[in-house]
Amino acid sequence: MAEVKIMLGNEAIARGAYEAGVKVSAAYPGTPSTEISENIVKYKDVIYAEWSPNEKVAAEVAIGASISGVRAMCSMKHVGVNVASDPLYTIAYGGVNGGLVLVAADDPGLYSSQNEQDTRCIARAAMVPVLEPSDSQEAKDFMKTAFELSEKYDTPVIVRTTTRLSHSQGPVTLCDRVEIEDKPYERNPAKFVMMPANAKGRHLAVEQRMKQMAEDACTMEINRAEYKDTNIGFIASGIAYQYVKEVCPDASVLKLGLVHPLPRKLIEEFASKVDRLIIFEELEPVYEEQIKSWGIRCEGKELFTVQGEYSANMLRKALQMVVESVPAAVVPARPPILCPGCPHRSVYSVLKKLGIHAAGDIGCYTLGAVPPLNVVDTTICMGASISSLHGMEKAKGKDYIKNWVAVIGDSTFMHTGVNSLMNMVYNQGTGTVMILDNSTTGMTGHQDHAATGKTLQGDVVSAISIYHLCKSMGIENVVEVNAFDTEELERIVREETARDKVSVIITKSPCVLLKGQTFPDKCVPVPEKCKKCGACLKPGCPALTKNEDGTISIDETMCNGCGLCKSYCKFDAIETKAK
Repeated sequence: MAEVKIMLGNEAIARGAYEAGVKVSAAYPGTPSTEISENIVKYKDVIYAEWSPNEKVAAEVAIGASISGVRAMCSMKHVGVNVASDPLYTIAYGGVNGGLVLVAADDPGLYSSQNEQDTRCIARAAMVPVLEPSDSQEAKDFMKTAFELSEKYDTPVIVRTTTRLSHSQGPVTLCDRVEIEDKPYERNPAKFVMMPANAKGRHLAVEQRMKQMAEDACTMEINRAEYKDTNIGFIASGIAYQYVKEVCPDASVLKLGLVHPLPRKLIEEFASKVDRLIIFEELEPVYEEQIKSWGIRCEGKELFTVQGEYSANMLRKALQMVVESVPAAVVPARPPILCPGCPHRSVYSVLKKLGIHAAGDIGCYTLGAVPPLNVVDTTICMGASISSLHGMEKAKGKDYIKNWVAVIGDSTFMHTGVNSLMNMVYNQGTGTVMILDNSTTGMTGHQDHAATGKTLQGDVVSAISIYHLCKSMGIENVVEVNAFDTEELERIVREETARDKVSVIITKSPCVLLKGQTFPDKCVPVPEKCKKCGACLKPGCPALTKNEDGTISIDETMCNGCGLCKSYCKFDAIETKAK
């Protein structure tokens, strides 16, 4: 009997890649896609897996492996697809040799992202087919189907998931790995060298390919019509299909597994057999607009929102079904906050004291934008902190940014910050860049990168020195400092922001949650010495609370002993003791 295992959607995707005979996997960590690679590495005896410095590089690694003749994949969150779009759009013209799959994890509801974009829109523009699984079993199976379609139609294929699917669990029937024979590499510049003359011909091939896939999609098993009550019919895909089945189990449903290109004939046939047709798709009206353009009467976004995550209750309300009113549980607000002992808190407390504004970036340190720190003024995308600070300086002059810095993490600096800093130097900018080096990719769960000295597969390698990388750009003023040495950090920030040159401050203190990273002591209050001034509360450590009499308490179960609160107390009202 085949083994059945409960798996996260992301774990099932990794298993599907394994069973499909994948040999190369590349990714940059980003919620909700991160666990795909963390599970793929379990199969490192047969799959090479890496953390690439960014999604563009990850896509290009997978493309190179595909061209050489093996099945390859790359994984990323939806905003990572933006970074990877350059190679994606072009390889859509070139096609594949070995199967090539890009897994894109969208984030309806903005659980951990700066926007709510829909990868299907990019896929339509790039002319790349998209599969969308609805549960963990399909997540595994669709990966195998994606590689088969990739090789059959000579195209990269996107497997689109969402946060709900990525992080939900379900039963998965395991199968054996299929060992795919490497395809021979044959030199073919007309196919893989996308200069204008060649690209013109390949564009014609792409249009024909998509037309053929649309026709064939009408008979693909992953697109199926489930006929029941024909008074109402739904067209749905992905996790939205599950909500339809939960709310309207007796309705007819056309379940789409291939959501681009659409199976027009199958949709027209389904529409002709139901009295009322409803399109239920999260985010953008991608197939709703196409279906309406064919003259098919249907309802969609006039009933549902283009914002946020869908739910069964949303569907019930739209259909004016009775929704049981259950009193909401009284739960105290729990806004996101930096962890006790986080080195970023120490950095931001110094910047706030000095009245410094920060152009921010993507990472844990984005939380410097919220109370009580309120230091980060902008957050756009990976690497944008440095570039946007440069733009401010060029727009308003050197003096304008004397009270500004760019803040960026070590992983994000390696991702795209390097290019931005290079641009600052090349274009004779001024300004201070603070690289908050906590020795990991913290926000997505402690993944390694090129500056940590360890690979996804666990190999110990030479760590790239961020200090020497910055110095190699010709930046004279590059300084490293312990993030918790607030006095020295304050002196350095004052000094560097006053310069009329590019300068870099690297705050080096590991993430407190890293394995083996501990402080030897814990902080404890000394009430009889407390002047009730509140200075220790200014950094906003969640381990500290203010008592009714104005003194403070420190929760020893939360305190990590970083000593930041102690450094702010001028009356020795906080001391340290051994754990």
